[in-house]
Amino acid sequence: MEITEVKVTLRNEEKLKAFASVTFDNAFVVRGLKVIAGVKGYFVSMPSRKRKDGTHQDIAHPINNDMRKLLEDSILDEYEKTRTKAGNEVPPVPVSEEEFEE
Repeated sequence: MEITEVKVTLRNEEKLKAFASVTFDNAFVVRGLKVIAGVKGYFVSMPSRKRKDGTHQDIAHPINNDMRKLLEDSILDEYEKTRTKAGNEVPPVPVSEEEFEE
């Protein structure tokens, strides 16, 4: 399986730094991934939904470490490129997750 496209939309929030979508083999897209600023640096949060009990459940996620690393590296690389290209400035109008889902 090949990652054929990664799109990143920057956010200007304390922890949420970007939304991402990833296309696999030009045939399947996963949206709603998030770049989060954590204590030890940036990490990628998988798309999830909130359960009735308040916990979150991943909607889609890698099932092995190799795919997780490939996915995280691809998203974080694109995040850094997008951030650098934007001059580290985020547009003043926030984009909601729903708007990003096209």
